[in-house]
Amino acid sequence: MRRHVCIIAGEASGDFLGSKLMQAMPGCTFTGIGGPQMNAAGLSSLFPYEELSVMGVAEILPRLPQLLARIQQAAEHIVATKPDIVVTIDSPDFCFRVIRAAKKRMMQPPKFVHYVAPTVWAWREGRAEKISRFLDGLICLFDFEPPYFEKYGLKSVAVGHPLVEGDALKADGARFREEFGITSGETIVGVLFGSRRGELKRTGPVLREAITALAGRMSIPPHIVAPTLPHVYPMVMDLLRDYPGPIHVFTDAEHKWDAFKSFDVAMATSGTVGLELAALQLPHVIGYKMNPITAMLVKRLVKVRYAHLANIMADREIVPEFIQDNCRPDLIADKAFQLFIDPAAQKADMAGIAFRLGAGQEKTPSQKAADFLLSL
Repeated sequence: MRRHVCIIAGEASGDFLGSKLMQAMPGCTFTGIGGPQMNAAGLSSLFPYEELSVMGVAEILPRLPQLLARIQQAAEHIVATKPDIVVTIDSPDFCFRVIRAAKKRMMQPPKFVHYVAPTVWAWREGRAEKISRFLDGLICLFDFEPPYFEKYGLKSVAVGHPLVEGDALKADGARFREEFGITSGETIVGVLFGSRRGELKRTGPVLREAITALAGRMSIPPHIVAPTLPHVYPMVMDLLRDYPGPIHVFTDAEHKWDAFKSFDVAMATSGTVGLELAALQLPHVIGYKMNPITAMLVKRLVKVRYAHLANIMADREIVPEFIQDNCRPDLIADKAFQLFIDPAAQKADMAGIAFRLGAGQEKTPSQKAADFLLSL
């Protein structure tokens, strides 16, 4: 009998994870919610998953009735089709409500497994105990996460990061240089401004000044390469408008990883991109400026000493962090220049990160996740 797996993903990163998971579970029937990649793998989504990709109170409130209706629709689908297992991917605000709504209405509910653990190691550790009450399993990305949940009896497994299943580790910096007419002897500084407009408004000017300061230390201004996204492209162009050297700004994902691999050194707004740079062993620093009120709240709530995931994994600062009051152009430029001159120590510290994320192992993260699901 074919196993019926219901998979629910509410954003692009979850769509990628879901599609890889589906490919690792041949012979199963899939229903649920997903995007183009999951649909291409054989899913017929209940509704467009983009409806769930909202962040912030201002965005959510006008669409709250629609979101509540979609929660009920997803729960009713589970009740009506009685899948063998339900896998929810990230988007906990939506997914956990679906799980609770479905379980209330089923005498014999299926196994419920969530993929991508809530960051209880960073803040709100009490969530680990709460989700253990309604989940049957948890698939984690990082090897330090399972103990936070296992102590409450929740079966958990660390499978690795989706980064290692894409094209990132196959990147070719020389190919990027050739395509964009940059010789091997010319310097490239990567600048990653972030994906949110607020990040560009607060941290962007600091990185821009840091770039200019760094260029002033070099005999020839380096090439600036800034992969970005369409919705913030005009802001990035505006930030780099007065840079004295050549700039290359693009939004197509096709060039992203080759561009990363071409960097001699990079400056980035803190976020997932830091882990991507670390996995590729690219010398870099991160910076971040928050709204002062947000910063005050974060300081009270967050438990971890570091912002960069590579630093959290290593439990020491291998990538320099310049956060809030320390997010200054002079400090960022100084450290970036040091890394440009001597990147060896940081590269060595980042050498094991890709393996810890699942690269070079016998099974891919998706295959490990599939094994865990089938074991339930």
